[in-house]
Amino acid sequence: MTVSTPATHTGQPLKTLRIDRQGPILSIELNTPEQGNAVTETMLDELLAVLDAQGPDTRVIVLSGAGADFCLGGDRTEFAEHLAQDPAGSGIRVSGTKARRVCEALTDNPAVTIARVQGKAIGAGLAFVLACDLRVGADTATFRLPELALGLPVAWGGLLPRLLTEVGAARVRELVLTGRPFTAHEAQTLTILQNVVPEQDLDGAVADWAKPVLRRNPAALRVTKLLINAHAATTRLADASTFDSELMASVLAENAYTRGQRSAGHPV
Repeated sequence: MTVSTPATHTGQPLKTLRIDRQGPILSIELNTPEQGNAVTETMLDELLAVLDAQGPDTRVIVLSGAGADFCLGGDRTEFAEHLAQDPAGSGIRVSGTKARRVCEALTDNPAVTIARVQGKAIGAGLAFVLACDLRVGADTATFRLPELALGLPVAWGGLLPRLLTEVGAARVRELVLTGRPFTAHEAQTLTILQNVVPEQDLDGAVADWAKPVLRRNPAALRVTKLLINAHAATTRLADASTFDSELMASVLAENAYTRGQRSAGHPV
């Protein structure tokens, strides 16, 4: 039986997500395809609310994106609005903290989280993908880390430490410094994806993972996830992702100040 959930536990209708539940499987779809499912503060708030209210019977969470692309990254218009309201970047700090909480809620979730990826997964979109336990992509999917080209640090949602753990420093350095796009097949080679299939087979691939997970003992599964995450964390002892929001806010504020000085004719 399918039960749609049109509102958060607060009773407010969802603006950026579509939620669907089939028994113990909770599907969360990023649902602003006209904006490429760009990540806004509203989307982060709704993700936090839905994950907080998922319930103890949830065994599998599937994260997907509506339309042509999984997620085109953070909403730069909203970044600019935050800076216009407070040039010191307090709004960016708040949003960055929410981003880290969402990604941690996916990674540390007692349910098994599955990313279902089509089209483009850029920046923050890639952070969402990496926060999930299992990750399947269409063979036409592409990925990119454009932060440096946009004048930003790779400091969103704990993306960098997860990349370093999953991929390794040498390859991450090349992907971050060049900002080049890479394909689903390369993403699989890098272990960013664990499976690549034709786009029409994505739902089948997700189901193939969900079926055996649902047969596992729930307590054993939760403990195993805790153990895997704990051992992975030992390789991230210097994980500085708690400072992501500070780093992002500082760089954006400095960029805005520099542009203001230039437009006023002052040397920088």
